[in-house]
Formats: sequence, structure tokens, C-alpha cells
Amino acid sequence: MVRTSEGLPLARMVHPGNIAETKTLKDMARSVMERFPIRRVVLVADRGLLGHDNIDELSEMVDDEGRKLEFILAVPSRRYKELAEIFGNLQFEDDGSRNGDENEDEEKYAEAAFQSCRLIVAHDPVRARERTDDRRVRVDRLEARARALAARTEEDAEGRRIPHDEALAIFAVEVGKARLKKFFRFGLGNDDGRFFWSMKEEEVEKAELFDGKLALVTNVEDIEPADAIARYKALADIERGFRVLKSDIEIAPVFHWLNDQIRAHALVCFLALVQCRVMRMRLNAGGIRTSPCRVLENLSKIRMIEARIGGRDLDAPAKPTRISAISSTS
Repeated sequence: MVRTSEGLPLARMVHPGNIAETKTLKDMARSVMERFPIRRVVLVADRGLLGHDNIDELSEMVDDEGRKLEFILAVPSRRYKELAEIFGNLQFEDDGSRNGDENEDEEKYAEAAFQSCRLIVAHDPVRARERTDDRRVRVDRLEARARALAARTEEDAEGRRIPHDEALAIFAVEVGKARLKKFFRFGLGNDDGRFFWSMKEEEVEKAELFDGKLALVTNVEDIEPADAIARYKALADIERGFRVLKSDIEIAPVFHWLNDQIRAHALVCFLALVQCRVMRMRLNAGGIRTSPCRVLENLSKIRMIEARIGGRDLDAPAKPTRISAISSTS
């Protein structure tokens, strides 16, 4: 689904379920450029749509009128390790909007070149400290656990101990549950079969290098780093629209078997989302901070009441609850 920066649904395509998202991006971008007389198209997409092939193909995409497709794509966190050297050389600066007032907790930005595009990186110091501290606590906890297991492989005063392979199995399970396996080396010694372990400090430091970072790839030449980051973060509102599509409008599960029926179901849900977003925009324009779902729920309670008084038949609607009385929500 394609939506404007205001969140209004613009177009949709239905693909077979076994096609990866990275394969659908190019066709959708070309479709938008062909169908809509938009002077400038800037595609903003989430992490799941970035691939090496996509960057090259999107960079080369030009329509018959010479319009070039511009894009702002997020780099998946799993690919940050490919950018470790670049991240290590970045010099972060603020956006210059605070007139020289320095605040260590303000988000900072840096830029480098990547695949003939701009790599824009935002660094959130507060988020970085939180992630680093949390990881250190969990790593330290596992280190303490490993020391305790190693101690249990030795006989105590009562002659009790656990086998080394059992200590290894316990530690491997706990490391796996904590999702910290890449930060530890552990196993059984080749010579003596003893349980051993050590922390990979270099991996911990590398992970800390990425903490609090958000990386974007863009070919937009006239956008400031802070504005590019803001454009990407605006996708959060777009995602709320998708949650409405999945929950309130119930686009899934789909109880259809034929392609035409599935596409028709998707079209009806698309039109419902258009109405929902238009209603939301009008509510916001009127200063009413409540959701379309709350409004529809309120309207659904209106009933036509029939009464007979003095030989006369009277019809009157029930008085609706005032919108202002509905609890506000975004």
C-alpha cells in the first residue's frame, strides 16, 4: 500500500504471498510514477525493503517525463555490521537549531557515502546509554552464571559436583534464551574435556558502537540529515494506519480462495481505510482529538424512537453522546 506523507491511502497492489517485500518495491514505485502526475516522488520505506539490488534499481528509475525517483530507506540493523568501519569514523553534530547551546542528550547526526548514495546516521545518546547499560547488565549476569557453573564442576566439601558437559548444556541454554550467544565463547576443552567460557569483549564493543543509531540511505540531495530522519520517523503514523487495517477493518484473515475474491476483499478494505483516514483528518482539522473508531462507536448507538402521544405518531432519534465527552486518543 502506498500512502501520502499525511497518511492518506493512495494506491494498493496485491501480490502472491510467496513474494518477498524487497521484490515488490520496484514495481510499486514505477506504478506510482506512471499513474499519478506528481512533480516529485520521494519514497520513504522501512527496513524490510532495503537490498543492494533495490538501491541500484531505484537509483536508475526515471519515467518518460524525466522524473527521477528519490528515496529514503532505512538500513536494517542486521546490516549495521557491514557499516562498522564507517560508523567508527563518523563525526556526529547537532542540527544547528539550538543557537550553539550544547546538550549531550540531544540527537546528533552524521553523514557518509554508501553505494553512490548518502548514508545519514542519527545518534540518540539517551537511547544508546540505555541499550549499552542493559546489555552490560545481562552480559555480567551470564558471566556470573558461568563462574558459578564452573565452580560446581569441582567437588565441594561433601564430594558433590556436576559433569562438565552438563554445565556446558545449562550455560548454552541460558545464553540462547538471553540472545547473547555472539558475545561468548564456550565449550569443552579438547584435551581435558573441561567446561570453559570467555566473553568476546570485541563483540560487545562493536554492539555498543551501533547503540542508539538509526541509519538511512537516500539519494535526495537537498534534504538536511535531521529532516530525512524526521521523514522516516513519520512512518510511525503510517504504521498506525496499517494496524487499523488489520484490526478494526479486519483485512485478515482472508476467507477466500479465488484471486478475484481476494483482490475484491482487499479493495473493500482499502476503501474503508481511505474513509477512516479522511474522517481522522477532518476530526483533527476540527480540533476533535479522538479516533474515528470512537466516533463510529458513538454514532452506532443512535436509534430512531417511535412513540404515539395523543393519537399522533412521533419519530425522533436518540440524542447522541457529545463527542467532547469521549476520551481523547491519538
